[in-house]
Amino acid sequence: MALGDALHWSADLGGGTRVALVQAGTFRSDAGAIFGPAPRVLWDRLVAAELDDQHRLLQALNCLVVETPAGRVLVETGIGERLDERGRAWRGLGGEPVVPTLLRAGFDPATVDVVALSHLHYDHAGGLLRADGTRAFPRARIVAQRAEWEIALSDNPRIVASYDQPELRLVRAWGDEGAADGEEELMPGVAVAPTGGHTAGHQAILVRAPGRTLAFLGDIAMRPWSANPRWVPAFDDFPLDSVARKATLFTRAAEERWTIVLSHELRHPVGRLVPDRDRFAWEPLA
Repeated sequence: MALGDALHWSADLGGGTRVALVQAGTFRSDAGAIFGPAPRVLWDRLVAAELDDQHRLLQALNCLVVETPAGRVLVETGIGERLDERGRAWRGLGGEPVVPTLLRAGFDPATVDVVALSHLHYDHAGGLLRADGTRAFPRARIVAQRAEWEIALSDNPRIVASYDQPELRLVRAWGDEGAADGEEELMPGVAVAPTGGHTAGHQAILVRAPGRTLAFLGDIAMRPWSANPRWVPAFDDFPLDSVARKATLFTRAAEERWTIVLSHELRHPVGRLVPDRDRFAWEPLA
């Protein structure tokens, strides 16, 4: 797996397992919403260089390709191809969606066995369908938590505003076929584990190779400042759960020296969490 212009990072984890990070474009998010209750005086200097005139952060759409002797897993799909021009402008969408990015990196979407989604927000599950409505990964099992499917299509006003429900209904049957109920091994060395917090059915994807663990923690680890468990975005539906789960997971990740892939970091998305007083700090590897 050579590192080409479509790959941000790749690594051989050993035991026949290899991973590659592809960035399926970028989008913009309101800075205040991303930092939630954290006062601006604490975070403004961290992001001043990337804010646009609407006070929006530049966010990457990070996807991970995992190759094992048992098959190929794609983690996340980004926003995809189905936004109209108004939607693209509103979200500040830029770059290529996941399918052409994968093809440019040398990965045929038709060879993906499993698509694992941390949750079903539009910026993680939006690439399941092509622009014409066909399946982007025709032979793949789609794995999100069953609890996530149930909450994502509920009629709670906050939920209706948080998910692209018309698009999710188009893939609901496909998702139901492969939905996970709690922790599950998708194939030897690749597993999902519920975290909650950000959404009711949010999950982490863990890749275990001999002597090394790589974790994609979805939107409980979006950017380097997520290393402080108390900093949670306004998008977290269950912020107290998010803080508690982050503290537990981050402690384990630091003790076991997991490699972490951040979901929305553009420049330094791969690294480790290291203890820093009563919190953690981000130590980038790439």
